[in-house]
Amino acid sequence: KEWLSKGHGEYREVPSERDFFQEVKESRNVVCHFYRDTTFRCQIMDKHLTVLAKKHVETKFLKLNAEKSPFLCERLRIKVIPTLALLKDGKTQDYVVGFTDLGNTDDFTTETLEWRLGCADVINYR
Repeated sequence: KEWLSKGHGEYREVPSERDFFQEVKESRNVVCHFYRDTTFRCQIMDKHLTVLAKKHVETKFLKLNAEKSPFLCERLRIKVIPTLALLKDGKTQDYVVGFTDLGNTDDFTTETLEWRLGCADVINYR
C-alpha cells in the first residue's frame, strides 16, 4: 500500500530532472528508462516495462525524455538510447544499455528483461 502511494505498480513519465530526483529519493529501487520519442527501440522497451511495473510493485518504474534532461544524461554518462538506469537507495548501481544485455535483438522477451533487472538486484526475482 505504501509503495502504491509512492507511484509503484505503474510505469509513468517523469516531467523534469527535478521531479526525477524527488521520485528517486522516495523509493529504494528505481528503474528509469531514458528514451527519445523518435527511437523505435524505446517503444519496445516501454511495452516490457509496462508489464514489469505491474508485476514488481517493490520497484518504481519511470521514464525520462533524454532530450529534456541533458544534465542527468551527462551526469549519468548516458550515450545510447534506450538506456535503463538501475538505482538502489538513490544511487545508480547498474545500466542496461541498448539491447546488448537482452540478446541484441528487438524480439527479446519480457522475461529476459526481468532476469536482467533481477541480476542487478533492483527487483525481487527468483
